[in-house]
Amino acid sequence: MNYFNCNGKIFAEGTLVVGADSRALRYGDGLFETIKMKNGHLVLEDEHFARLWKGMSVLQFDLPKHFTPDKLQKEIIVLAKKNNQENNARIRLNVFRGDGGLYDAKNYLPNYIIQSWLLQDNNGKWNSNGLVLGIYEEAKKSCDILSNIKHNNYLPYILGALKAKKEKWNDAVILNTQSNICDTTIANIFLIKDDVIFTPSLKEGCVAGIMRKKIIQELMDRGWQIIEKEITKTDLQNADEIFLTNSIYNIRWVQHIEDTVYANTITQKIYAAIFSTIY
Repeated sequence: MNYFNCNGKIFAEGTLVVGADSRALRYGDGLFETIKMKNGHLVLEDEHFARLWKGMSVLQFDLPKHFTPDKLQKEIIVLAKKNNQENNARIRLNVFRGDGGLYDAKNYLPNYIIQSWLLQDNNGKWNSNGLVLGIYEEAKKSCDILSNIKHNNYLPYILGALKAKKEKWNDAVILNTQSNICDTTIANIFLIKDDVIFTPSLKEGCVAGIMRKKIIQELMDRGWQIIEKEITKTDLQNADEIFLTNSIYNIRWVQHIEDTVYANTITQKIYAAIFSTIY
């Protein structure tokens, strides 16, 4: 049996802990982090908690003094051990406001749920079979103060994932309201053209991915030219290579987007240089 943590207490999976008056349920009033645990440690722990705290500030949570990254980190480890998953796990930490209506929240204090799932042994390894992606165009993501946060209003990504499942894609590219490339349903996107690496800037509405930030810094330290900018669908079609990044899968090579086929020579070198030695 799997267990989860709600506000510091452990419950068996399937236990009901959120009521009908929850602002998280009514309005999506919250945000979350997805973190990899490896050998009992949270990968890029400080970066994840820094992003979470920044997001809670944007969403105007009232944070009590005892609500700290150290407190949450300890509870995550306890839960992962109880689930026998501390060696290789995916952690989801969801922080949300409590009960109340739109104008009459009982308070602005954080509630939280921690969940963990076991990852496969090959998680994060090089994907020799490239991903197949499509472009989801029906619902587009806005570019505003919420865009870079992993908040609970996830509908463009949900609809993109439904489209990907229907079309048998591995993932779907999400566009912003200017019809430029934003990210995908579960990852940030990078393209390579003539040995230069491009990725949508944060102004384009993508999630401020922890692995995105790490990859950019690692590549810059190794002398690569990285450009954050507007990226169009035409840019994708003309790219030499495309890869995705997130905190769980590291880097994954994209082989197809619609009718375009991509190589992986440079992407594989990037993977070998960074992840074979660091993660």
